[in-house]
Amino acid sequence: MLSRRALIAGLALTSCVYAQSDPPSYRSDVRVVTLLATVRDKSTGAIVNDLSKDDFRLEEDGRRQNIRYFSKESDLPLVLALLVDTSQSMRPVFGPERAASNRFLQQILREDRDLAAVVHFDVAVGILQDFTSSREKLASALDGLRIPPRGQVGTLLYESIRDASETLMKNRVGRKAVILLSDGLDFRDDTSIGTAIEYAQRADTLIYSVLYSRFGPRGGRGINVAIGPRQNRGPRIMERLARETGGAYFRVSQAQPIDSIYTQIENELRNQYSIRYTPDASTIDGKYRRVKVTTLREGLVVRTRDGYYPQ
Repeated sequence: MLSRRALIAGLALTSCVYAQSDPPSYRSDVRVVTLLATVRDKSTGAIVNDLSKDDFRLEEDGRRQNIRYFSKESDLPLVLALLVDTSQSMRPVFGPERAASNRFLQQILREDRDLAAVVHFDVAVGILQDFTSSREKLASALDGLRIPPRGQVGTLLYESIRDASETLMKNRVGRKAVILLSDGLDFRDDTSIGTAIEYAQRADTLIYSVLYSRFGPRGGRGINVAIGPRQNRGPRIMERLARETGGAYFRVSQAQPIDSIYTQIENELRNQYSIRYTPDASTIDGKYRRVKVTTLREGLVVRTRDGYYPQ
């Protein structure tokens, strides 16, 4: 298991090497901003994938923007980082969580195109498998996940997002997403949720947060995991991480098991629109810019990240 300092030093060099051979980047900058959007029917929840450029309306900080490039992205390579909470509170669901994650990666990964990495976090953050297209290596990494001894307590949730965004995702190209498996509780974490979100946004990375919690919605029984007075913070934290990065929030329950959630995530990643535009404000001031995407067709909901940092 790598320490956080070794993780940053080693992966920064690796990412630079990868970047030299990658095709031109789709990362946001002052000239061109790229948004990956998912559209659903508000009444049925079904994904809508038959829209054209003229069906969308785009605004930045309240100003109308012209969409310069538009495409339906179903074949662009996937770049996935699986962040697995291995802290003490996850012990009751650890086995099913690991097995379902392996099935998900085995199903979604195209070995000739897509990449995935496995990161764990508890009292420390460590990469068990750097980016690879090998299903065998990913399965081996998941098999190597372990919960620390009971005396070691800590959950570096936000630090794991920050480090994965900076060292793994930032210099990669493709449809970048973090799949976060956690109860949403941080403990002894020096990184704030705002910092974690900012790093993900700067890396153009969506967060798909999958919550394991003690109680289901509206008081119903869920997965018996998080125990203690901080438990009710978990849903709010996981929802915010997803919402502010343009991903999606899911909650594991008997009605919605983890395998069903993974199927929904795969469906979304394979049915996205790519919207690119040149902002009318060209000043590079580093300030966050709010983005809003809607459709002219009634009854549809668009989900994408809510802004970016010009660089």
